[in-house]
Amino acid sequence: MLKILERILADVNFPKDLNLLSSEQLHLLCNDVRETIIQVLSKNPGHFGSSLGAVELAVGIHHVFNTPDDKLIWDVGHQAYAHKILTGRQAKFKSIRQKGGLSGFPKMSESEFDSFGTGHSSTSLSAILGMATAAKLDNKLSQHIAVIGDGALTGGIAFEALNNAASSGANVLIIINDNNMSIDDNVGALQDHLNTISTNETSLFENLNIPFYGVINGNDIYEVIAALKEQKEVFGVRVLHCKTTKGYGYFPAEVGDSTTWHAPGKFEVESGEREGASSVYPKKYQTILGETLIDLAKENKDVVAVTPAMLSGSSLKEMKALFPKRVFDVGIAEQHAVTFSAGLAANGKTPYCVIYSSFLQRGYDQLIHDVALQNLPVIFCIDRAGLVGSDGATHQGAFDIAFLRCIPNLTILSPINEQELANMLHTAQSWKSGPIAIRYPRGKGVILSAIEKPHQIEFGKANLLNKGKKIAVLSIGAIGNEAIKALSILKKEGVRISHYDMQSIKPLDKERLISIFSEYESIITIEDGVISGGFGSAILEFRNQHGLTSSIKILGLPDSFIEHGTQKELYQELGLDSLGIFQTIKAELN
Repeated sequence: MLKILERILADVNFPKDLNLLSSEQLHLLCNDVRETIIQVLSKNPGHFGSSLGAVELAVGIHHVFNTPDDKLIWDVGHQAYAHKILTGRQAKFKSIRQKGGLSGFPKMSESEFDSFGTGHSSTSLSAILGMATAAKLDNKLSQHIAVIGDGALTGGIAFEALNNAASSGANVLIIINDNNMSIDDNVGALQDHLNTISTNETSLFENLNIPFYGVINGNDIYEVIAALKEQKEVFGVRVLHCKTTKGYGYFPAEVGDSTTWHAPGKFEVESGEREGASSVYPKKYQTILGETLIDLAKENKDVVAVTPAMLSGSSLKEMKALFPKRVFDVGIAEQHAVTFSAGLAANGKTPYCVIYSSFLQRGYDQLIHDVALQNLPVIFCIDRAGLVGSDGATHQGAFDIAFLRCIPNLTILSPINEQELANMLHTAQSWKSGPIAIRYPRGKGVILSAIEKPHQIEFGKANLLNKGKKIAVLSIGAIGNEAIKALSILKKEGVRISHYDMQSIKPLDKERLISIFSEYESIITIEDGVISGGFGSAILEFRNQHGLTSSIKILGLPDSFIEHGTQKELYQELGLDSLGIFQTIKAELN
């Protein structure tokens, strides 16, 4: 059997090769593609469960339709691994999510078969409708397919697109890949509707005048091909509802915790045993966030937490278990999460809105108009600030300092370590002077023991970490730990440089800054966000506004999108690791 499988996949490099296969061979091909995903991801971690569940859909679509002339969008894009294997990228699949290798998401510049980039979610219906409308204007008869799953249909933009599509006259096939999950369990009335839709007289889609087909078994290649061949002969906007199983075809993922197997890290294929953490400390910033909010909620009945479908990633599952009525997973709906939090604050609650940096971008209008303009005390816990690594350009938390700094009434903080994060979270609950944003990175901190009980701190005050001469380093956030390493190397060489952990981006510690500018000839700022409009820019503006003269060198992210690689690789490449900072300071000294 293995030889048959190997021969089938070896002969399939592009979708046109699938046309030569019988139904039985396509079934064998699904097994082979699935085995390839399992073997590669066991050693090279990525999004596992979603892509296993979508194998038959990928094989079926590329067998029935004429891609890339027929346009295909995957949403969320992390379910597209089988699609990549079938579209000329089989040989490079081992490099997925590695620096210089394949992206973990569809990427237009990577392949003509990736019709649209979908690193986040819920955008496919808008994009495919735009493509179908363009084809209609050009009198083209091509097909336009959007596979929307993993909770992406809960996003508001998907509903906006459905509303528009229903009366568009465009040719769009919407395939709902319904595995009842996003990363955690799907939430809300829409999933309840999908679960019972087969017994309802009419569906939500039919009420919008969109024909509805299904429900089919999306993990049965024969059933998938039959349904897709039927859809190929249909014109217009229509919905095909497919039920799939996340992790399908790999027993530990099918019967185990779907959230864990969404992206399990490295694991042993035969046993399903996952590679464990080597030590308890240092803890992840996300863990400190979750533990601190639990402690705050025990003491303060008004503390609540809000997340847009990131309970596990943000470490809120434990709090949800203890306070089920005070933790709100609102689905993949960032705009709603922000304004929902504003409503909680307006009625006396203390909401901690826990949201990834790159996801907050989608709630920007609500952040300005619904929170900041009304000066409501919402506490934004901005997770994954800075570079996140292998998820790549769509997920890097590069822009939050720059897009937040210009908003009136907003206090912006960034801790250098886990203790500072806990202190900021603790202090924020009693802060009633408007909204607060606390940004922190992905992954482990630096403290090799349990942190102290959080205590009240004064916002807007910098901490002097090291005293020296001539040059002052001003860092914001966890990137300051790389500066600490760099300065320790210089100290061994007999060179002492001052280092200030600024803690606050807005407001700046003006009194301290006046003193710094009067004392040092040269100032180096360090941040893990874009230089344009970022923390260093704030220091430069301060210098100019106050007629100060010290030279300033700004270290941060360049004016470009940062592709995927490990966090260590990326910071090293950008000169923002300890060695790069050391070299910058040495050059400044010379």
